[in-house]
Amino acid sequence: MPASSRQSRHLPAFILLALAEGPLHGHAIRSELQETLPGYKADPGATYRTLQALEEAGDVTFHWDTNSRGPARKVYTLAPSGWDRLEQWKADIETRLTFLQAFLDRYDHSKGNRVSPK
Repeated sequence: MPASSRQSRHLPAFILLALAEGPLHGHAIRSELQETLPGYKADPGATYRTLQALEEAGDVTFHWDTNSRGPARKVYTLAPSGWDRLEQWKADIETRLTFLQAFLDRYDHSKGNRVSPK
């Protein structure tokens, strides 16, 4: 599976987490993800498509910032349902971490049983 596919699977969670710290516009969200996630390389379109899906789901709201220089920008805020969705992501990730740790533990244990080819 390409790295970008793996990253985009959890992109909504990371966007919601960025917005949990305060309102941001789309470019600021992308910058935040690039600064905080090692190796983050999702294309800009994926970020904006994900923001649109989160908006349609009611997990984020926005207002237009017309006070900045340049064109108006959408500034996104986490909606109450977005906080609930963030809790769901947290629970899901904790479960995945438990499974992945069980895999790693079992893998380490099985390395002692490795049979060398003749």
